[in-house]
Amino acid sequence: MTLLDGEAIKALIVEVAAELEDEAERTIIVVGGSLLAWHGLRDATEDVDSIRRLDDALRQAVKTVAARHGLAANWLNDHAAPWAPATLDVDACEVLLERGRLRVLGLPLRDIFLMKLNRGDPPDLVDMRSVWPLVRDEFASSAEVMAAYYAAFPNEDPADDPHLGDFVVTELAKGGFELPLK
Repeated sequence: MTLLDGEAIKALIVEVAAELEDEAERTIIVVGGSLLAWHGLRDATEDVDSIRRLDDALRQAVKTVAARHGLAANWLNDHAAPWAPATLDVDACEVLLERGRLRVLGLPLRDIFLMKLNRGDPPDLVDMRSVWPLVRDEFASSAEVMAAYYAAFPNEDPADDPHLGDFVVTELAKGGFELPLK
């Protein structure tokens, strides 16, 4: 499996934009490890996730670029779309690239932090600690993290994990960060 660093992701997306032949404007919203790699907060990632759905023409352009470089046909995908935060504000997204009729946005790192918490796999926890220095000023306590988390993911029930706030404090402490509970 080919790992993609930030520069490779940028170059590949430029190629995808060049493959789009129609006049339709398209926007993808990059999230997860691919956004962290884009910003140099992670070395590399296996794929590029968008929380905005890809249409057929965009999927075909991705496949064409994949074949050219020996990548998986879905190296750029919309698998993360079902996990988009309910609090998503497209206007708050960073414009990463505009090429032709393709606009590439990056989800705010605050939302990336919350999405990583929602997934909670070991690599996601490492990513949370990588992002924390850039979002720490937005949260004065784990209670504020939890309020933002449950607003972003309203289908999550606080009763299902009453210790999630403690978990956040513990995980951040592994990176040498302090966060008060309240």
